[in-house]
Amino acid sequence: MTKYMSIRHLLGALAVVVLAVQAQAADLPQMRAAMLATGTVNWEIATIKGNGFDTANGFDFAVTDYADNGATRVAFEGGEADVVVADWIWVAQQRAAGRDYVFIPYSRAVGGLMVKADSGIAALPDLAGKKIGIAGGPLDKSWLILRAYAQQEYGMDLAGQTEQVFGAPPLIFKSALDGQTEGAINFWHFLAKMKAQGMVELVSTTDAAVALGLDPDTPLLGYVLKGEYFAANPEVVAGLYRASRAAKDLLASDDAVWDRLRPMMNAETDADFVALRDGYRDGIPGSAPVNVASADKFLQIMAELGGEDLVGKATSLPPGLFLDLR
Repeated sequence: MTKYMSIRHLLGALAVVVLAVQAQAADLPQMRAAMLATGTVNWEIATIKGNGFDTANGFDFAVTDYADNGATRVAFEGGEADVVVADWIWVAQQRAAGRDYVFIPYSRAVGGLMVKADSGIAALPDLAGKKIGIAGGPLDKSWLILRAYAQQEYGMDLAGQTEQVFGAPPLIFKSALDGQTEGAINFWHFLAKMKAQGMVELVSTTDAAVALGLDPDTPLLGYVLKGEYFAANPEVVAGLYRASRAAKDLLASDDAVWDRLRPMMNAETDADFVALRDGYRDGIPGSAPVNVASADKFLQIMAELGGEDLVGKATSLPPGLFLDLR
């Protein structure tokens, strides 16, 4: 057999494999996902799709990208998607309003408050009279938890004794590095990059949660579905859970997987790349059921500080919010 014939036979064999995979996916129920185009969830989805974890677990994960989180929720609420990623506080708000939405844990990655290493700021009271940049707006969950922590630990009204500057994550990132703000609260992947740039964490949201008597392992973000979809497709939803866990297990243990993801991670330096990889791994939730008592306490703190604008009518944890698919 000539070299040309060998290559032709190899290409033919690969084509057969591709067609077989496509045929298998065509025979499986499709789960339609609406996802933020720039979201870190895409790292997990790329791992699910790239390793066939969806089809191996009985469904075809069909993902449509959207420009912002608001658009993903509109698609979900309007029936254009079966699943979306959101925080469970929003799900609690929706359930309290009569919508039967349910939540599968995806990530417990949360923020913290960062300062420059040479800032001379050693504790929250040192920020009195200074500026704090905050991504996510005045109802950002990390900001509210840190407010509760400051009040408990120092008797400090963090909102009243500092000046807050709200902005998009890239703006908060840049203003902190440039020294325009003395402190910064940002989304976890921007915090990872800030650490890579030499900034330090003054208080982590995890440590603040522990001090407040909360379970730090409570996941904040998750896959959200409608209860009626779960009732009609329990095996598909269980397949999503298994596919997600398989992807997380691989991402937690195999550095080579991350090398393949790097082009989509927006990591400008090796230090950024490692910080993002390690930050994602730190945010992988355990497989134990969600601590509902801790979640209820967390929700009550959010209700006290964020009010109805944040939690709606959900002043206590609505039953049935968290799905246990172990």
